[in-house]
Amino acid sequence: MLINFLCIKCLFLQLSFHFIFVPLIPSQVLPPYAGSQGEWNLLHESIGISAMHMQLLHDNRVIMFDRTDFGQSNLSLSSGRCRFDPYDTVLHTDCTAHSILYDVATNAYRPLMVQTDTWCSSGSVLPNGTLVQSGGYNDGDHVVRTFTPCDDDQCDWIELPQHLSERRWYATNQILPDGRIIIIGGRRQFNYEFYPKSDEDLSFPQTFMLHFLLETRDYAENNLYPFVHLLPDGNLFIFANTRSILFDYKQNKVLKEYPEIPGADPRNYPSTGSSVLLPLDERNGSTSVQAEIMICGGAQNASFALATQGVFIRAISTCGRLVVSHANPSWVMEEMPLPRVMGDMILLPNGDVIIINGAQLGTAGWELARGPMTRPIIYRPSEQTSRRFSVMEPSTRPRMYHSSAILLTDGRVLIGGSNPHIYYNFTNVVYPTDLSLEAYSPPYLSAEYATVRPKILSLNETIGYKATFQVRFSVEEYLSAGVVSVRLIAPSFTTHSFGMNQRMVVLKILEVSHVTSYVYHLAAVAPSTAEIAPPGYYLLFVVHAEIPSSGMWVKME
Repeated sequence: MLINFLCIKCLFLQLSFHFIFVPLIPSQVLPPYAGSQGEWNLLHESIGISAMHMQLLHDNRVIMFDRTDFGQSNLSLSSGRCRFDPYDTVLHTDCTAHSILYDVATNAYRPLMVQTDTWCSSGSVLPNGTLVQSGGYNDGDHVVRTFTPCDDDQCDWIELPQHLSERRWYATNQILPDGRIIIIGGRRQFNYEFYPKSDEDLSFPQTFMLHFLLETRDYAENNLYPFVHLLPDGNLFIFANTRSILFDYKQNKVLKEYPEIPGADPRNYPSTGSSVLLPLDERNGSTSVQAEIMICGGAQNASFALATQGVFIRAISTCGRLVVSHANPSWVMEEMPLPRVMGDMILLPNGDVIIINGAQLGTAGWELARGPMTRPIIYRPSEQTSRRFSVMEPSTRPRMYHSSAILLTDGRVLIGGSNPHIYYNFTNVVYPTDLSLEAYSPPYLSAEYATVRPKILSLNETIGYKATFQVRFSVEEYLSAGVVSVRLIAPSFTTHSFGMNQRMVVLKILEVSHVTSYVYHLAAVAPSTAEIAPPGYYLLFVVHAEIPSSGMWVKME
């Protein structure tokens, strides 16, 4: 099979899951890419907790948490603090942390206090940069928790008990154009609600029925953590099990049901595939923006029942792409080089998609998967079909159930977690609880691309819709304006292989001009609407010849 990354042709041979990459001489390549497979770095052998949930905040810190009913973690709370919870199912008094704040720049972290159980919860970041985390298990299932970044390292979780109208366990959140959050579904919850609730909302029902979630539930559920994406027309794409709809949340109305994904195999938890909204491209104007969904991996129909009996069957190896902005869309299916369940899909700054973590056999759940999938795959949406997938350098650590991955400001991917059993068990299990933290550097971070890698020198930190703004950047070996792009990325809240709120917008560039030696100036146009880019903080990247700069934070308002 011939595969390609950054214009490099490589020969990929699969022999009993061993891979050999033989670089071929490129016919015409500028600059001279070398076909790197990326690099793994262990950041911490243990951060004390297992990173089930992750969110990058606009101060370049990452908030992570697992669950409170695991027993004691390996990290003590600071200043002699303890959590007292008579409703906890394991410990009523617990002096250990179940959440941390990780500083990307210093590689340091500090413990945070969560009071109620956050297991299998959801989250979104408000326009002001506050993380809103919703639901969980047991005494946490109706709780909203907020975390607002601060400069003095004194900030911590604030809990709002009974703030949710319904139990939200395995629900999905999506930020909306008006800055509210919609919270959809959860275990045995076939409805949705909003946060925050306005005074006007209080005079109406707080919860709205969504029959689609009831219709898509099967014997193993397979409709939890539904894939939700905000579309440029302001409606929601919602995918559960094998089906998907176009949903008008303002009128509580299904506008369209899309064709069922081919294969009839479920893609949501516990079958656990993943999904992204591919980059929204405004370079040709807002009226031509195409919305395309991509869904990859998952588990076959019988996987859950068989895995509970100790039989682990092959995960799904297909990806489907659906252009939902077309009048009559249909799925276009592709084969991944390897099957994968519980894989995280992350949008990279150059528009590629990385699929990372997961397993080859079985399904999500306690001890229900085998065959760790340690090799990331990079998918290039704009390449020819036969050259889209590239298999990367493997990690040495399994990242299976309850692992997570997010994009960092510098373009690395942060990976943590993996604990397919309860109580922080490190012995006498097939895959012990993993408390480590790793970073994967995609090939674009390789040293051989240093001369074409741009560096942002200055930019407008706050931009308004449709406004022209300026960016100054440097690059040693500038090629042409035709290989320069500007991209905004909304970082995801990642858990259970789905990056909630993740999106990329490719902006229209008006001009690129030479300023001084190695320094260039560009003028770009901000996103046209809040439906394209909801208000809030985004990472802005300049990409030159497929190589991205480090990201800089900007605020859309």
